[in-house]
Amino acid sequence: MKSIKSRYKVLIYDCDGVMLDTLESNYIFYNRIMEHLGRPELDRSDLEARTVLHTYSFDNVMEYFFAGDACRDAAWDFAKTIHYRDLAPFMSMEAGFVETLDRLKGHVALAVCTNRAISMEMIIEDFGLSGYFSCVMTAGKVTNPKPHPEPLLKVLEHYAIEPGQALFVGDSAVDMQSAAGAGVPFVAYKTQLPGQTRIEHHSEIIEHLF
Repeated sequence: MKSIKSRYKVLIYDCDGVMLDTLESNYIFYNRIMEHLGRPELDRSDLEARTVLHTYSFDNVMEYFFAGDACRDAAWDFAKTIHYRDLAPFMSMEAGFVETLDRLKGHVALAVCTNRAISMEMIIEDFGLSGYFSCVMTAGKVTNPKPHPEPLLKVLEHYAIEPGQALFVGDSAVDMQSAAGAGVPFVAYKTQLPGQTRIEHHSEIIEHLF
């Protein structure tokens, strides 16, 4: 790979479901809020709720569950007391991710574009990912999180590149819609999305770059 140039200048990763398996930690987070309010745990067979809590920004998820609810303010206040590091033990790195980053580092710029708002820097530190990503775009840095294209457009602006010079790896329709709006080529990770290229293992991204 030393003499082969990447066809893209920047490779962008979503976090939840791509870099890390965080589904269980997300359920625990929102179930703690439900418990605090004296409500039953979320129904894990509810696929719509599962998609929302795993792919949308915190603000959007909270509005999904509590908009118009008399306990809305209490839910938000309690949610802000739950610390990321209480949930970190329920997260795990996706297989082959770091090994793939090691192969790519120095050949293509690496970035993150996530709907997480305040925990991304801690995740990077705690999971040994420091030094890999030259741009980390979170929901806390934009007005409109994914599925709006703004986060990806800000990544492009950071590198001063055109949309076709980046490749975005995501795992949801939210990611796909954001990429489409920004004009950024997209690869779906472990997810069947209409008309999208799919990879099952992180190492497979290499064939799309070189």
